[in-house]
Amino acid sequence: MADRITREQAYEILNKYMKGEAYIAHSRAVEVIMRGLAKRLAPDDVEYWGIVGLLHDLDEEHCDWKNNPAVHGPTSVEILKKEGIDDPVLHDAIKAHNPKCGMKAKTKLQYSVLAADPMSGFIKAVAQIYPDKKLASVKRKSVFKRFNESRFAAGANRDYMEMIEFTGLSLEDLVDIAMEEMLVIAEEIGL
Repeated sequence: MADRITREQAYEILNKYMKGEAYIAHSRAVEVIMRGLAKRLAPDDVEYWGIVGLLHDLDEEHCDWKNNPAVHGPTSVEILKKEGIDDPVLHDAIKAHNPKCGMKAKTKLQYSVLAADPMSGFIKAVAQIYPDKKLASVKRKSVFKRFNESRFAAGANRDYMEMIEFTGLSLEDLVDIAMEEMLVIAEEIGL
């Protein structure tokens, strides 16, 4: 695929369609987790996997996903097509991060974004319960303790996070990679 979207193009598109700082921080967190996963699963595609993470929620402010979850993902694809980005691999990965749109994950890339999306929010939620609210204070043990408390960060889909196992990585790997990669941009994302 000669004409893949560049990181710079992806970032421009993200900032054109996404204004909420929390959404942008979430998109950046998923981007770095995806890059970390790619280092293990697709070392030649680290940049591309990061772009998938960066753009996975592109339509967040442009569709009524709360009342109609099926539109989240396909609306992002329409935005990308409007911007001249016709990349079926990217489109399918974005749709696969939301199985409610009818797209089921089938590839390592798709399973990775499906798992990375809720993991980023879950780790942020764990950091928020620490007195300093800093990711640097979070221990892996705490993440797993909270993971087993269904009422904690209830919106973070545990089943989706566990789908990382379809890539050959474990949930422990996902937690370690997510914490390590998010720590690099902790200040940028308010952690």
